[in-house]
Amino acid sequence: MKTRTLVLLLGAAVGATLAACTNMAQRPPTPPLPQANAIDLPRYMGRWYVIASIPTFLERGTVDAVEHYALRPDGSVDIDFRYRRTPRAAEQALGSRGFVDSSNSAIWGVQFIWPIRADYRIAWLAPDYSRVIVAREKRDHVWIMSRTPTLPQVDYDAMVWQVGAMGYDTARLERVPQGAASADR
Repeated sequence: MKTRTLVLLLGAAVGATLAACTNMAQRPPTPPLPQANAIDLPRYMGRWYVIASIPTFLERGTVDAVEHYALRPDGSVDIDFRYRRTPRAAEQALGSRGFVDSSNSAIWGVQFIWPIRADYRIAWLAPDYSRVIVAREKRDHVWIMSRTPTLPQVDYDAMVWQVGAMGYDTARLERVPQGAASADR
C-alpha cells in the first residue's frame, strides 16, 4: 500500500512539473526592462503628475495623483506622493525615500517601511524631462507621468505602446484623472 501511494505521488509530481514546463514554453519571453541612460537627478526632481498606472493597492481609484521628488544632500530622494480618493475629498499624502543605485541613476530602491525597498526603474525618460515611464522588473506596476496634468493623446498612446513593448499588459493601465486641484500644488 505504501509503495502504491508513493508511486501515485511521484507520478502526480512529475505530471505537474511537465505541465508547468509546457506552460512556460508557450509563454513568450519577457523582454529585458529598458532603463533610461544618465539621469540628471537635479533635473529629474520636482513635480510629476501621474497620468496612468498599473497601480498598487493604495493607488487604485485615486485622482489628482502627484509625486514630488527632492534630492537630499546624501544623494537619496524624498518622495512625497499626494492624491485624493474622489475629486472633492481631502488630499492625502504618503512619504517615502528613494535610494539611487550608485552605478545607475535610473535604478532606485524606494523605501516606505524600513527595511523593505521596492524596485523603481526609470525605464524611459523624454529628452526634455517632460514625460517618464517608471517600471518594475516584476512587471506588476508601472507609472506614466508628466510634468503637466494632461498629455496630448498622441504622446499618451506612444507611451502606452512603450509600456506594452516592455512586457506589461496595457489593458491593466488605469488613467488617473487630474483636476484643477492639481494646478495649485
